[in-house]
Amino acid sequence: MRGALRPLLPALALLALWQGIVWAAAMPAFILPSPARVATALISNAGLILHHAGVTLAEVLAGLALGALAGAATALAMAVSPLARSLIRPALVLTQALPVFALAPILTLWLGYGLWSKVLMAVLIIYFPVASAFFDGLMRTPPGWTDLARVMGAPGRRILWHVRVPAAVPALASGLRLAAVYAPIGAIIGEWVGASQGLGYLMLLANGRAKIDLMFAALIVLAVMTLLLHRAVGWACDRAVARMG
Repeated sequence: MRGALRPLLPALALLALWQGIVWAAAMPAFILPSPARVATALISNAGLILHHAGVTLAEVLAGLALGALAGAATALAMAVSPLARSLIRPALVLTQALPVFALAPILTLWLGYGLWSKVLMAVLIIYFPVASAFFDGLMRTPPGWTDLARVMGAPGRRILWHVRVPAAVPALASGLRLAAVYAPIGAIIGEWVGASQGLGYLMLLANGRAKIDLMFAALIVLAVMTLLLHRAVGWACDRAVARMG
């Protein structure tokens, strides 16, 4: 019971601080609504919020899957081929020098207001941490493991899949945990730039109509969704690391 209640304590402390600020500063509801007003907006607009949350969740999951696959494939290519490493690694660094958020209007222009511009935005954000973390893990395999495999006559492909990749799974897991947090950011930014559905669109709509309680309710749902996604990815990563160990 103590372990189950421990994650709730920071949330309760944050709610108490929030309510205290509203009381102490006498904040009007159109600037900072109280937690009770936000809870009322969440309950009364539950169907609307869940609909838009489902759209955002689909974008996030698609972006997370595609970004993780692309990042892992890139890391494997760089680890195997020195030529690919010399060509791709500078390009990866260059992509981080560009403001990814500034690409959202371009992606919306190219792909429209539908799902894929948001998915690609999430892919661009999570691609680098997954590729970088997995590549570092592949390149830091204990030399004794690879030397032993070579002495036993294992070819390079078997060394890669049976020695280097299992040794790099913890590093890949770290990249995936970061990706689970970053993917919703990419989707929401894409929705802010241009969308007709999603939590980002709902927040902009609520803000434009001065429904700040609804905007906070959508923001809270987004935060909870991100936390649950992070926990789910972390659980899956822990299982994978334990199995490899």
